[in-house]
Amino acid sequence: MLIQTEVGRAEVVAKQLAELPGVLSSEYVTGPYDVVVRIGADTLAELQADVVPSVQQVAGITRTLTCPIASGAQP
Repeated sequence: MLIQTEVGRAEVVAKQLAELPGVLSSEYVTGPYDVVVRIGADTLAELQADVVPSVQQVAGITRTLTCPIASGAQP
């Protein structure tokens, strides 16, 4: 998931996201997005119903873009 945050909030948002269930990794970055988060769940339905909404509710986030991995391969 690619995330844009309010100015100056990327590090704080990344740390808050790292604590959420379903968040596998959370890093603040430079470029058009401020935070890159790897999320996961047992099913797509669980991902859509639980994980994505909990991420989107974190204060300081202005926009998200969810990019599902197409291959199904897990690292």
